[in-house]
Amino acid sequence: MDWFEHNAWMVWLVLALVLGGIEMLSLSLVFVMLSGGALAALVTALLGGPAWLQGLVFAAVSVAMIAFVRPVAVKHMRPSIEDVRTNVDRLVGAPATVVEPVDSARGLVKIGGDVWTARAERGEFLPGDVVKVVAIDGATAVVAPSGTTSPCRS
Repeated sequence: MDWFEHNAWMVWLVLALVLGGIEMLSLSLVFVMLSGGALAALVTALLGGPAWLQGLVFAAVSVAMIAFVRPVAVKHMRPSIEDVRTNVDRLVGAPATVVEPVDSARGLVKIGGDVWTARAERGEFLPGDVVKVVAIDGATAVVAPSGTTSPCRS
């Protein structure tokens, strides 16, 4: 027991490292909070605090970090579903250049580096006009006037 009293800081350091390693495998942001509690207990041990105080500091800091720090960290690390647009959803709102005339039935536009079939939500567009993608319907881009489209044709 005498060894533990003199080397408690090593126990807390090993515990902090082990908990940090478990966090790297789980990515739950719980074990890193427990690791933070172990580091606080390590500081308490280095300052000469008794074992009961070290345990209390570990528990208090761990609970506080799980309750207050983890929710904020999770919010910033994992964006909500609405924030993540993938595949064709990311094209909505993108500018497109008209390649072949676009009307309410047919046409071609270039979005990024890809040519898409298109139809106009309203109006007609001629080659060279810059339009905005408002929706993707199957393999067809639905486009509408953008700020640089000639107003006489939209």
